[in-house]
Amino acid sequence: MTKKNCLIAFSLFAACTAVQAQNPIVQTAYTADPAPMVWGDRLYLYTSHDEDGSTWFTMNEWKLYSTADMVNWTEHPVPLSYKTFDWAGGDAWAAQCVERDGKFYMYVPVTDRKGNTVIGVAVADSPYGPFHDPIGRPLVQAEWGNIDPTVLVDDDGQAYLYWGNPDCFYVKLNENMISYSGDIVRVPMTEDSFGKREGDPKRATLYEEGPWLYKRDGLYYLFFAAGPIPEHLGYATGKSPMGPWKNGGMLMPTAGRSFTNHPGVVDFKGNTYLFYHNGALPGGDGFNRSVCVVPLKFNADGSIPPVEMDDRGIVNGLATLCPYRKTEAETIAWSEGMKSHSNSQVGVFVTAVKDGAYIRVRDVDFSKGVSKFTARVGTTHNAEIRMEVRLDGKDGRQLASIRIPRTGGSDRWRLVEAEVSDVQGVHDVYFVFSGKAPKDLAYFDWWMFSE
Repeated sequence: MTKKNCLIAFSLFAACTAVQAQNPIVQTAYTADPAPMVWGDRLYLYTSHDEDGSTWFTMNEWKLYSTADMVNWTEHPVPLSYKTFDWAGGDAWAAQCVERDGKFYMYVPVTDRKGNTVIGVAVADSPYGPFHDPIGRPLVQAEWGNIDPTVLVDDDGQAYLYWGNPDCFYVKLNENMISYSGDIVRVPMTEDSFGKREGDPKRATLYEEGPWLYKRDGLYYLFFAAGPIPEHLGYATGKSPMGPWKNGGMLMPTAGRSFTNHPGVVDFKGNTYLFYHNGALPGGDGFNRSVCVVPLKFNADGSIPPVEMDDRGIVNGLATLCPYRKTEAETIAWSEGMKSHSNSQVGVFVTAVKDGAYIRVRDVDFSKGVSKFTARVGTTHNAEIRMEVRLDGKDGRQLASIRIPRTGGSDRWRLVEAEVSDVQGVHDVYFVFSGKAPKDLAYFDWWMFSE
């Protein structure tokens, strides 16, 4: 990215923060290929992970985030890496996780040790993992383009696995979810199903990649990333999970400084959401992407009005956050100047990488009042590094100003406390870091208030 484009990107990012943006929903790492899953009262979001500064699809692991309110997202330890599969050689690309009978199955595209793309499957007893390889080999492989798997378990119990670029394939999974019956079926690439593409004899339709299966009111949807590049999102509908599919038109137009996109659609607490990715973060582009979300509406006939990418995301949260129990510092509605890391001592934590870095947590309910603030923090610097706790803005009312003690590393932590009073009602809470240091001002693990 050129210096001029970097300045433009930073200006756009600053404009987003000025209007208290919610998109992209993760700012502490580059994420792509969103795969939402609802289990219990939380929405779990599995993503691929673009390594910082990538100039190709350099992706080694999948990340996991969850939310109860659609505005505060908690990062969890890495649930799965391509290294989980002894036979894999690399490339942790777009995946999806589904639950069945209390077990969680993650379908992943990886490159095997011969350089072929294949679809693997991993299993866990929890959405957080750890996932393991139950079969010791790839699950399925067509002639080419074995990427972007999506799975739907239908109401009758039959599960379907779709995948593919430039063609789309499917198989019927067996009840054990780690094997399939019958042949690999190639979906007919017809204009009636996926629209007409001009000027490319090898790709007759708009279908490019990234299929996502979804069912609503008895109608089946096949969402997909559509070409030509740069991609937009499209969708098709059918009366069966095996088609035939009828083109529904454009879902989301091309935008966002990424030449790829990837849909993920889910119902959660009475709402439907469309997840996608773009290159909206500073330094973002087609290889350094970021996951976003917007509400999705349906017409009475099942068609979908097109939606635009935006920086607002989900404006109204679905619940408030309780401050009287330990909250992980990686629970974030918005942040700037923060990066996420993990180690064996505390799991995931966040690092303030510059003076003025901050975290915003939305809709914190102080209905019981407060008496004390506690956090686990650390730094490697002798210089004065401080964390201010503020309400409703980076420069809002200050509740506490705490000096971060020198602990010597991110594997060494200290509890800090401050007396706090006179707080009632629902507020956004900001954690703002300040200090002069060459890098990595402070480490932040968790926080809580006492009643």
